[in-house]
Amino acid sequence: MIQALRHYLLAVQFFTRIPVTGRLADWVGYSPEMLRASTAHFPGVGWLVGGLSAALLAALLHLLPPLPASAWVAALGCTVFSVLLTGAFHEDGLADLADGLGGSHDRERALDIMKDSRIGSFGAIALVLGLLSKLALLALLAQIDPLLAVSGCWLAHVVSRTAPLFIIRTLPHVGDTPRSKSKPLADRIGLASLLAGLLWCAAALALAGWFGSVPLWLAGLVGAGAGLWWMRRLLARRLQGFTGDGLGATQQVCEVMFLLGVALASGWPA
Repeated sequence: MIQALRHYLLAVQFFTRIPVTGRLADWVGYSPEMLRASTAHFPGVGWLVGGLSAALLAALLHLLPPLPASAWVAALGCTVFSVLLTGAFHEDGLADLADGLGGSHDRERALDIMKDSRIGSFGAIALVLGLLSKLALLALLAQIDPLLAVSGCWLAHVVSRTAPLFIIRTLPHVGDTPRSKSKPLADRIGLASLLAGLLWCAAALALAGWFGSVPLWLAGLVGAGAGLWWMRRLLARRLQGFTGDGLGATQQVCEVMFLLGVALASGWPA
């Protein structure tokens, strides 16, 4: 359990701006092997980031006046907060992947473009559309039912951080591996790590199920599954594997698709 806690805190340190510093960082430690083991806790990072973002969404929806515009203000505040918590880590991956795949059909050229820190037209468009999609879907869910929006926000973060585990498990790492941020993830994760990640996700779904709306969460899973299928197919076809940017883009796409699935199902007859 102590080692699992260290792996979890390392995942929090690597994928968020939440401070794990000083003596705590010394206690956690670091090695490529530990970072590789921390992949099992990606969905656990979603518990933390999603939980804090959902708490802010709930607070804003409670404190703002009961007007339709309040849902948009609350959704915007929640979205900005989640970006600050992660340092736009996954959004950056989405932009870089869009620039690379949109900028060239040649695999090697696309990988080179993705290494460029500058953002291009395709990356800017993908980033704007991704953020607007999350904002609009959260605002829509908040107008349907505030509790649905809060729960959906939390689950979207957890489920979307489970999806990249399947990419790591089933595709090889490609690109400039020695200098890559995702170098420690270049080896495919073991079955035990995948199952641990699925346990994080299943626990979140079970907890949310206590508040009802199980069919809506299943619809969200279908949406996220569709996003995962599309991203895996895209990465396999265009890059013949994954990069760190591809994992970040997968998380973003699956987060939007989970919320979209929930929103679509909320309009179905009971």
